[in-house]
Amino acid sequence: FLCNAYQAQNLDPLTETYGLPFYMQYLARWPEYFQTCESAGGRIMGYIMGKAEGGGEKWHGHVTALTVAPEFRRLGLAGKLMNNLEQISEQKKCFFVDLFVRVSNKVAVNMYRKLGYEVYRTVLEYYSGDVDEDAYDMRKALSRDKDKKSMIPLKRPVRPDELD
Repeated sequence: FLCNAYQAQNLDPLTETYGLPFYMQYLARWPEYFQTCESAGGRIMGYIMGKAEGGGEKWHGHVTALTVAPEFRRLGLAGKLMNNLEQISEQKKCFFVDLFVRVSNKVAVNMYRKLGYEVYRTVLEYYSGDVDEDAYDMRKALSRDKDKKSMIPLKRPVRPDELD
């Protein structure tokens, strides 16, 4: 992931990046949750990485990173990558899929809403930086969550140390 093929995506300021050991751990434990879109010319257009975690009714798919190179945005690639991750999560009998997104990233928040995700809770100061930034924990119920219990929003914001 640190090779030249992924630099365009990982240098995007809206893409969260991680160290190589982090990517390798995910790839080793959840290879089915790694998906890449490649152009006919061999360029990486975008990728998604995630995992399955939790227990009981909290068993869910999690989107760790989703990014599409700027020149390939607005082509529906992010939606296709998300759909693939949701299908994998369905196969694993997950109750829902969740993700964290910066509150300020209105384009992404709106895209996730169009894909059926709703804000479950706000996580205060989730993203660290010059100024810490809040995140939305957004969720989409899967077929196993027939009553959509996983979508009932929390009434108050939480701190990162309160995440389960």
